[in-house]
Amino acid sequence: MLLLASCVHENTSESSLTGVPMLGHVGMRHAVVWSQATDATAMKLTYWEQGQSMPVALASYGKRDEYNCSVYQIDGLEPNVRYEGFIQTVDGRSLSDTIYWTTQELWQYRTDPPQFTFATGSCAFINEEQYDRPGTPYGGDYQTFKSIAREDFQGMLWLGDNVYLREVDVSSKAGYRYRYEQMRRLPELQGLLSKGSHYAIWDDHDFGPDNSDGSWYHADWAKESFDSFWVNPGNGLREAPELNVAYFQYADVDFFLLDNRTHRVNHRMGPEKRTLLGDVQMNWLLNALKNSRAPFKIIAVGGQMLSDVAKYENFAQFPEERDQLLEALNELRIKGVVFLSGDRHCTELSQIELPNGRFVYDLTVSPLTSSSYDNTEEPNSHRVEGTVFGSRNYALLDFSGPRKERVLKMSVKNSEGELQWTRSIEAANGYELKR
Repeated sequence: MLLLASCVHENTSESSLTGVPMLGHVGMRHAVVWSQATDATAMKLTYWEQGQSMPVALASYGKRDEYNCSVYQIDGLEPNVRYEGFIQTVDGRSLSDTIYWTTQELWQYRTDPPQFTFATGSCAFINEEQYDRPGTPYGGDYQTFKSIAREDFQGMLWLGDNVYLREVDVSSKAGYRYRYEQMRRLPELQGLLSKGSHYAIWDDHDFGPDNSDGSWYHADWAKESFDSFWVNPGNGLREAPELNVAYFQYADVDFFLLDNRTHRVNHRMGPEKRTLLGDVQMNWLLNALKNSRAPFKIIAVGGQMLSDVAKYENFAQFPEERDQLLEALNELRIKGVVFLSGDRHCTELSQIELPNGRFVYDLTVSPLTSSSYDNTEEPNSHRVEGTVFGSRNYALLDFSGPRKERVLKMSVKNSEGELQWTRSIEAANGYELKR
């Protein structure tokens, strides 16, 4: 049992949560729960093993920040056990419905890795007429969130532009808070946030103004707000704590969450200055990939990585760094690399075969609720035929199979949950793509 120290606040019995609690990473011995309240009342999360006839209640007190967001770090759990709990005030008044989570299975040296599924998507615009640009609303199809919530998945990976800061927001830290809270209050989102674990990266619209980079003066506001409303497992690097970088493992798969904004230098600055990830992040990523024994190494980043159309904000606008990364993946013989990207308001799968015969993939999934378009006419020579989808959508990543024969199945669905296409990558067959 872990009992975290929390800030002392005056108890106000009228406190309430602003939305549903949200699960962060769940490991074998720990889980993380996030919530936000209307005031600074001290609260606790009471939890127990599901199915106990006389449950022994344990309490974890949340570490609270200036936004009234609380994070409950729950330790001392057992692997592959179902738990349940709820958030309540210190005087015992319940504030939430029951929260459920199952710790990860201890499979190593015992069984094959478990099958699991992650949902993913990017670009979630929630209309607010008084602050939006005049004309046709940019967002819509909020039922996309309900469609995802109906799926059977263990985690949701948000691929950036998870909120859209408006012009009225970026001039103050309070504006950042306002935009996050507007997103989290959306009724259609509540079912999704209450299901599975949630992880996130950012892109320009949750970092600052449109197309913002490392020159954005208020990057600190962006990171403080992001860290308040998302609970990634760890954040930043020792050499660069300002980076919005994280790593976690689920079953036998490694996930790397990258920051394509903080160390970004505008591509128009020229070949000697422009950069997307920067040296510190690039070195960490390559070293971590080389050390990884995972059959699939999932790398989430805001913009497209493999498309060779040097347009908008993709990696092709940074050819020196793009070549550096691909050459290193080839020379280090790193296998099983799959990028997940967003940003583009259309979905497609790209594939590159490295000189050593191994494949690298980039699944772009966009948008969830923002405006969409069909990019079929863009000359991306690495596009996998038949994978462009130009309407609002999301994707499912299903990992299954025996330990040495793992398969990643990618399924793209429209806003109503209707299947559009699937492709599978088979580790036992050299990571070749199967239809």
